[in-house]
Amino acid sequence: MKISASVYSSKEGSLNETVANLDAHGIDYLHIDCRDNPSVFDDIESIRSYSDTPIDLHLITSNPEQYFERINALGVELVTLQYEDLQGYEYKGGLNSKMGLSIITPTPVSAFDAGAEYYDFILMMATTPGESGGRFNKINFRKIREFKKAYPKKQVHVDGGVNDEVSFILRNMGVHASVVGSYLFKDQPLGAALLNLKTYDIDSPYSVGDFMRAREESPIVAKQDADLETVLKTIDRFKLGFAILEDENHKIIGIVSNADLRREVLKNVHTPTNISLEKMINTNPIIISDETSVTDMLKFLKDFDFPINYLPVVTSNGQLQGVVSFLNLVKGEL
Repeated sequence: MKISASVYSSKEGSLNETVANLDAHGIDYLHIDCRDNPSVFDDIESIRSYSDTPIDLHLITSNPEQYFERINALGVELVTLQYEDLQGYEYKGGLNSKMGLSIITPTPVSAFDAGAEYYDFILMMATTPGESGGRFNKINFRKIREFKKAYPKKQVHVDGGVNDEVSFILRNMGVHASVVGSYLFKDQPLGAALLNLKTYDIDSPYSVGDFMRAREESPIVAKQDADLETVLKTIDRFKLGFAILEDENHKIIGIVSNADLRREVLKNVHTPTNISLEKMINTNPIIISDETSVTDMLKFLKDFDFPINYLPVVTSNGQLQGVVSFLNLVKGEL
C-alpha cells in the first residue's frame, strides 16, 4: 500500500524541511489539501524545484476548473475532487492528472457512479473532515468492500485515522493508498512511523468482526443446496478459492477449497463418475472468532507452519459470521 503524507500536518520546520525529510524516507506521495486557496499552488511550484515525489492534490472547491490551467502546468500527478463541495458540478475531463473523487463517511459509494468513467480512484474520508488525529470510522471497512465489489478495477484511497493497526487492515483489504498526517508527525520519528505503517507487528483495538467479509460477501453454501455444481459455481462466483458449507443453524460443516477439488479429481481422473463432493470436504477447518483482535489473529496465524489464505469467522456459539481473506497480502499488496 502506498503512503501519501499530508505535508501540512507537520507542525515543525518549514515546508521544504518537511518534504526533504519525507523524501529521505522514501515517501510515495506528497498529499496537499487545497480549499480554494491559490497560494497552495505556489507551494507546489516550490516543491517541484527540489522534489520529484508525485503530488497528491485534494482540491476542495465548488469550481475546480478555475485551477485546471495551473494544475496542468505544474504536472500534478493525482487530483481528487471533494464530492460534497462540487454542488452539482460534474467533472468531464480537462486535467492530465490521475483523477479521484472523495466522499465523506455519510455519503454512499454510489456517489461515484455518475462520473465513474472519468475517475481512476475513490478517496474515502474516514474521519470528520478537518479533524486532525481523529479515530477511523469502521463503517468505512464495509464501504471499501462495497466499492471494490462495484468497481473492481478502480483503486481505493483512504484519508483519516490511519495508524499502524488501521494500515494493516487496509492493506489486507487491498487499499491502494492511505493519506497519513498526524500519525507521521506526532510522538515518534518519521522513519519509525513509516515502518509501522508497512509492517505486520502491530497492536490493534479492532476485532476481526470489524473488517471481515460479511455473510452476504462470503462463499457460503447451505447444506440443502450442497451439490457439486453449486459448490463449484460458488467458488467461481466469489473468486476466493473455496466455499464453506453450513447447516440450518449456520454452523460450519466444512470447507471445499480448490486444492481439495484438485486432489479428488486427480484421484478419479480415469473414473470421473467416482468424483464425490463428500470426499472433498475438509470437516475440521481452521476458524477464528469475530471477537479476536487483529493482534491475537496474527499471533494465531504464526502458530501454523503452513500459509493460511483465509479463515471462516464464527461467533462465540459457533455460528458462521463471514470470512477473513488474506488474498491481497498474498498478492503482495498490489
